[in-house]
Amino acid sequence: MASVTLKKINKVFGHTHILHDIDLSIHDGEFVVFVGPSGCGKSTLLRLIAGLEEISSGDLDIGGQLVNELTPKERGVGMVFQSYALYPHLSVYDNIAFGLKLAKESGETVTARVENTARILHLEPLLHRKPKELSGGQRQRVAIGRAMAREPRILLFDEPLSNLDASLRVKMRTEIAKLHQRVKSTMVYVTHDQVEAMTLADKIVVLNAGRIEQVGSPFELYESPASLFVASFIGSPKMNLLPASLAAPDPYTSQVAVPGVGQVDVAVDSQHLDAGCTLTLGIRPEHLELEPASGGENCLEVVNVEYLGNESYVYIQHPDEDELLVARVPVPVRVRPGQLVRLLIKPELAYVFDADGRAVKRTVPAPEVSTVSHA
Repeated sequence: MASVTLKKINKVFGHTHILHDIDLSIHDGEFVVFVGPSGCGKSTLLRLIAGLEEISSGDLDIGGQLVNELTPKERGVGMVFQSYALYPHLSVYDNIAFGLKLAKESGETVTARVENTARILHLEPLLHRKPKELSGGQRQRVAIGRAMAREPRILLFDEPLSNLDASLRVKMRTEIAKLHQRVKSTMVYVTHDQVEAMTLADKIVVLNAGRIEQVGSPFELYESPASLFVASFIGSPKMNLLPASLAAPDPYTSQVAVPGVGQVDVAVDSQHLDAGCTLTLGIRPEHLELEPASGGENCLEVVNVEYLGNESYVYIQHPDEDELLVARVPVPVRVRPGQLVRLLIKPELAYVFDADGRAVKRTVPAPEVSTVSHA
C-alpha cells in the first residue's frame, strides 16, 4: 500500500490543456473515486498516475517517492481497464498468472499468489475455466485478480463496470467494496456514474473541464456542495436550481426573491453581497414540499407524477426554467397532473449560489450521520 500526492499536475496534448494545476493527496489505504462528465479529464488523470501518459508539468509522488520518470512497472501500480482484456485461450489460472510469469517469478511464487488472489475474489472453483465459460461479473473479477496478483501498492480502476448490465453493476459494486475492506489497499477508481462514486468512495474528487471542483466524502459533497456544478452533479434526481435575487442581506437568515415562488428565507450568510444581486436557489427533491393551491400568485403547475412504490416523483413546470422541478414525496400523493401547487422551502434546507456559481456559506450545520462500512 502507498499514498499518492499530486502537486500542480498539468497535462497538455498539442495546444489543448487537459488538466490544470491538479493538487491532490490520496492517503494510504484510501478508496478515492474520480467522478465527472465525459471529457473532464478523469481517465487522463488516472493514466498519469499509472505512468501510461507523460506528465506535462508538476510532481507525482507514490509512497513518498517522485515517480515522474518511472515506468508503470517501477511505480508498483496495477490497473483494471473498462474492457476485461482476458486471453481467451488461457484458463482463469493462467490469465491471473500471466503478469507474474512475464516478470519471471518462481513457480512457487506464481502458484501461491494466484491461489491467494483466487481465494480473496472467490474464483477458486473457476481456475480451470476459459473466459468464454464465465459470466460478465466473473470475467471482471479475473481482470481484477490479474492486477492484484502482482501485489501492487495501488490498484487503479478505469470505469470497470461500464460494460455490465444494471443488475450486475450493483452486484459488482458490492464485490469491489468488500474487496477493499479485505485487502485494505489504496484504490483509485474512475467513473462518470455518481451513484458508483457515492456508494464506493471514502473520498470523491469531482472534476470539471480539467479542474478539481471539490474533494470530500460522499456526505460532504451531498450536504455541502461548493459550487453549482457539484450541486447539480451529485444527487439523483439532481438538486432543483431556481433563478433568484437577494432581497434582504443578513449574516444569519437571508431573504431571496424567487420568481414563481415568492420571498424565501434561507439560512445563509449574505452580508458580503449587495441587495438585488443575482443568485441561484437550490433545493434537493426530498426537501421540496408541495401545498395544493386553487390559484393566485406564486402557483406552479404539476406536469407529471411518477409512482415508484415506496415514493413518488412529482414534476412541476417553472415559467423561467426549461427543466422541470422535481419533488420526491411519500405515497399516497396528494397532487395530480394539471393541479396548481405552491412550493414550501424550509430555510435550513435550502442552498444559495452566487453569480459565479460558488456556494454562499450556510449558517446551519449539515445533519449528523453515522458512519456505515462498505462491507
